[in-house]
Amino acid sequence: MIPVIGLEGQRVGVLGLGRSGLAAARGLRAGGAEALCWDDGEAARERAAAEGFAILDPMAAGGFDAMACLVVSPGIPHLYPAPHRVIAAAYGAGVPVDNDVGLFFRSLGQGDWAFHATPPRVVAVTGSNGKSTTSALIAHILAEAGVPCQLAGNIGRGCLDIEPPVDGEVVVLELSSYQTELARALTPDIAVFTNLTPDHLDRHGGMGGYFAAKRRLFAEGGPERAVIGVDEVEGRYLAGQMSEAAVDGRVIRVGSGKMTGPGWDLSTRKGWLSEFRKGRQVSSIDLRGVVGLPGAHNHQNAACAYGVCRALGLAPRVIEAGFATFRGLPHRSQRVAEIGGVAFVNDSKATNVDAAMKALSAFPRIRWICGGLEKEGGMDVLAAATGAVVKAYVIGREAQAFALKLGAIDVEVCGDMATAVARAAAEAEAGDTVLLAPAAASFDQYDSFEARGADFVAQVEKLRG
Repeated sequence: MIPVIGLEGQRVGVLGLGRSGLAAARGLRAGGAEALCWDDGEAARERAAAEGFAILDPMAAGGFDAMACLVVSPGIPHLYPAPHRVIAAAYGAGVPVDNDVGLFFRSLGQGDWAFHATPPRVVAVTGSNGKSTTSALIAHILAEAGVPCQLAGNIGRGCLDIEPPVDGEVVVLELSSYQTELARALTPDIAVFTNLTPDHLDRHGGMGGYFAAKRRLFAEGGPERAVIGVDEVEGRYLAGQMSEAAVDGRVIRVGSGKMTGPGWDLSTRKGWLSEFRKGRQVSSIDLRGVVGLPGAHNHQNAACAYGVCRALGLAPRVIEAGFATFRGLPHRSQRVAEIGGVAFVNDSKATNVDAAMKALSAFPRIRWICGGLEKEGGMDVLAAATGAVVKAYVIGREAQAFALKLGAIDVEVCGDMATAVARAAAEAEAGDTVLLAPAAASFDQYDSFEARGADFVAQVEKLRG
């Protein structure tokens, strides 16, 4: 646990008592603050009370009296489409609002750090797609190379729930836009921007607000090194903002096309990861046979992870060895099984159109399971990415309406996962891939994308008999 500093003896509100909220409450208590906890759900309040935390509704009379700040969990709206009533009241009372990420960065680097021969470093990864895989891949490569590391943030543990880093350790944080937008302190040593595509637009008031939330990791934090995907204009803009000159080695640009700049560039053309310094190629890795990183989108994730590990001093061949042993994350291009020459791949995390398009480009002949709660951003662009799709099997409560938006491909409305997997498996031939890449949120039928992916895996397991 990371004890929170600077709030000793003060009253601090904690709103939202999930994983990050409870970790924040524990960190506050360890640092000598009084955590006053609240959640709209009774069960969450009971869990916090069982740990000995005081339960206080900030909306009660005197709830904000002498409150030093309010710490908010990432799932709770703090600006758009409208602030949660407690947060709005905090704004009105003049109480600062922060989150666990802000507390983490304000508290890290204290105490024993002055005695480290090699100070620990923090890598923070954000972006629309690929940040979980990129974060996990960085941690995996470091672990394989014998570098002590911890993985936290939007993946695994809450960032305040980690152990105090040891000498030379690297802390890898996956950070969502919800987290970067609100954190009052953001000071990573290395920051990563994977890409930007429409997502969470209601929470950020549109694309401009969404990009601004992610840009704060760089603009507020001033990282020593920035690894930035430049396939979108926002990434190119951000790289330009972070660079002092064209040859500024503090910025590592990652792109899927030919990279011709004079600085530090990483290219992933045709399945090869190539590193360029000052216009000269210095290393290359063939990613096409890496089982845990299928498709161009995962090659981009690999390039971002490569850039971080190079910035941390690892040699290309050490990084390549880490790639070879990486098996991917559940629900993200996860190869579940191969039955009768047919591969079954779980990419339930492909909850938006862009993520689904990238998954559809990774395999040659696809039986595509898709559908769910459609997000903002539209479905029109999907038609251009369905060239490898033999047939689509649509699930979700609005499956019929979803199917009508898929263009001219062969479509069967299945409604539920069991029917979709059974139909796709029955019609698949050797060499086909049955791919779950929904291009939609899960909440019409499931509590989470993880639950949806688990259902897919369970249905595939039934095929084994």
